[in-house]
Amino acid sequence: MSVMSLIVKNVVDLNPCSETVAASEKMAGVVKKKLVVCGGNGFLGSRICKAATARGWDVTSISRSGEPQWASVSSSPNAPLWSKSVSWQSADILKPSTYQSLLQGADAVVHSMGILLEADYKGVLSGKEPIVKGLQRAFSSTKFGTQNPLERKGNEDLTPKESDGQLTYEVMNRDSAITLAQEAAAQDVSSFVYISATAGTPILPARYITTKRDAESAIATNFPRMRNIFIRPSFLYDSSRSFTLPIAAGGFVASMINSATGNRLTWLMGAGGVKPIKADAVGEAVVEALADETVKGVVDVPDIEALATKAWRRGML
Repeated sequence: MSVMSLIVKNVVDLNPCSETVAASEKMAGVVKKKLVVCGGNGFLGSRICKAATARGWDVTSISRSGEPQWASVSSSPNAPLWSKSVSWQSADILKPSTYQSLLQGADAVVHSMGILLEADYKGVLSGKEPIVKGLQRAFSSTKFGTQNPLERKGNEDLTPKESDGQLTYEVMNRDSAITLAQEAAAQDVSSFVYISATAGTPILPARYITTKRDAESAIATNFPRMRNIFIRPSFLYDSSRSFTLPIAAGGFVASMINSATGNRLTWLMGAGGVKPIKADAVGEAVVEALADETVKGVVDVPDIEALATKAWRRGML
């Protein structure tokens, strides 16, 4: 072991917090992990970026709009200091040619670009769509996605097949994720994280969760050389989005009732019967999962909480 390595080891042993580790690795000339977060300017994606920068990782965010509108993802309209350490890139998840170069040299790639509500459902809630017609389409058992992403030719774009070009669950939750995993595998990325969900809910179309499960299955089957991690959080809340707090409070009560019945109400309540989780905790858990080479496959809520606690303890040492 070199003298510099011994010095670094002693520094880390004395104070192994993420900032100290990052600084020590820089002293030793250790190559930083490169993380690419597709959807990094979103509610959860921005928190993944934050957790990764705290460890000194090289972080790139990919989204259509680049840097976040901070008021929509945090409690302040101003960019936080950590955001200066992120490369905020604009690209289209449906056009792989716009982001392929950004995946070069990446150690890990995260897909955090799924949708909760389709346009029909949003239209009904906003009063822009007739209630009956909008809900009938929203809750239809099938909708089109894109062409089979595994059969794309070269740099072929993903093309939504609904007549109005709607970005359906099939497009965003399934096909865009499979395509991103395909592109990551082509770049020899070692780890891939897909942000899934613990379950559906009665108020959402069943396709919300089935498309996520389809994506998990396709990614695990077709790209086995990557360490695939499927994060399945419950409802995410944060004080910066005040409307999530009463929903989370109701979720905590529902989860306690479900737990008291031995989880026999899960079939009825879906994700509503699972304890909500703070968005920051999920962001920390994602980065901790990537740092721990033993983590792979499905990571459900109890595992997310354990990883977040591990990350918190690491930062407190």
